[in-house]
Amino acid sequence: MSARVERLARSSGAHMALAFIAMGTWSAFANHAHPMPAPLIAALIQGTISACITLVLKGIIEGLARRLAGLAALVVPPLVAFAFSAIVLWICHTIGGTPEIGRTIALPLTSSIFYSTLYSFDLWRTREGRG
Repeated sequence: MSARVERLARSSGAHMALAFIAMGTWSAFANHAHPMPAPLIAALIQGTISACITLVLKGIIEGLARRLAGLAALVVPPLVAFAFSAIVLWICHTIGGTPEIGRTIALPLTSSIFYSTLYSFDLWRTREGRG
């Protein structure tokens, strides 16, 4: 991977922007059967939460990866990320009045565990000298 692509892949801003666009769009779709402005509000809530959570998760994953060793450094960060994401998403969408909370957070939670697992693996592999 080129140095430029690697910097972009590790860029917090790029991670946040992608999360905002992708998950905000999903949230609007998940709530499209409800009258406006519910889908728009849900999209803005989800996009903002996803961008912020992505930044926080990236920091949590990196911090845990530095502190943990072996298999724990690979397994614990995604589990912590999933639990943190689930709690934050549920609370924020409940407060925001999102009509379809379950549908709205299903994809972001799936993405969160996928992102966390891949990012943890990348950090673990690099640290272990396997990549």
